[in-house]
Amino acid sequence: MWEYMERRARQCAEYILKTGTTVRDCAKHFNISKSTVHKDVTERLKEVDLSLWEEVRKVLQKNLAERHLRGGDATRRKYSARKPQDGRILQSVRKF
Repeated sequence: MWEYMERRARQCAEYILKTGTTVRDCAKHFNISKSTVHKDVTERLKEVDLSLWEEVRKVLQKNLAERHLRGGDATRRKYSARKPQDGRILQSVRKF
């Protein structure tokens, strides 16, 4: 493995551990793709530093378990910010 890949994998792992952030936020922070971050911390890091990989894996598992909750919060914020002009309550209508 190339040295810059090892360095990048360690940097991403340490950032994820320090902040508890998601792969997406880590990718934004380092200005690289989510795929690269994911491959770095799930595959490459295991070859470089097994103990660091195990710690990062725990954070990623926690993020995965909480993903549906964060998505629900984002949707709630999105629709609570949208207020109708005339003060009515918006209701969705399902058609089957």
